[in-house]
Amino acid sequence: MIEVDGLTKNYGEFRALDDVSFSVPQGEIMAFLGPNGAGKSTTMKILTGYISPSGGSASIGGYDVAAHSLEIRRRIGYLAETTPLYYDMQVNEFLSFAARLRRIPRSIRRGRLSWAAQICHLHPFWKKPIGVLSRGQKQRVGFAAAVMHDPEVLILDEPTAGLDPNQIVEVRQLIRSFASSKTIILSTHILQEVDALADHIVIIDQGRVVADSAADQLRAEHGDLETAFRNLARVPGGGGPAVATAGVADAGRTGTDGDVLGDDLMEDLSDG
Repeated sequence: MIEVDGLTKNYGEFRALDDVSFSVPQGEIMAFLGPNGAGKSTTMKILTGYISPSGGSASIGGYDVAAHSLEIRRRIGYLAETTPLYYDMQVNEFLSFAARLRRIPRSIRRGRLSWAAQICHLHPFWKKPIGVLSRGQKQRVGFAAAVMHDPEVLILDEPTAGLDPNQIVEVRQLIRSFASSKTIILSTHILQEVDALADHIVIIDQGRVVADSAADQLRAEHGDLETAFRNLARVPGGGGPAVATAGVADAGRTGTDGDVLGDDLMEDLSDG
């Protein structure tokens, strides 16, 4: 379903990604791990069509992300770490707006909205302004916007960051509910989340893949995922040198990731 082959990304003389390759088969949850600045967000921005690679290739469902950017965006649901929402709109208004911009046909639009509201448990605050919702509720609205068009692939960037324990459980349950029918890339720093959800783990460090294996295999080789991460990535006290400082590779993580949906919707609007 997802194929990444020799992906590179340069920012001037800085190489954010260096020959990154991995694949994610249909119906699998892949955890994408690495220290800050390792290149995780850069990889996801390429997969979502937000930026272009400097070299190598990536495809989703057989479509090259550089050559078929709009087709890729129709086939994915993307939940950024900072969910792009209009706080002055009610939940139902925002999702109706997003559905129209997604060009979900009028004949099935109401049904898709009803399904998204049910699967994401939005009915208790369906007609409340988004600005008054808790962070966990906003995440659920973001999930609804990401899945209402029934995408084949979900790309989730830190979906439980900043949530309280109850909200984390809710979001994990949402992810599990989609796992049987969708291919999922999950980027997170929370290893308990990886333990609970992931079938397959890719660890990236300084723009290079340092591990690509089944979660059970990493546990067997290192004892647990925390030890595996500390041994393979640049973590203080682990097998590598000091932590890489956050830099260009993850620049704009909280500020621009949300623009992916905006670019897609503006493309649709300009088309007619």
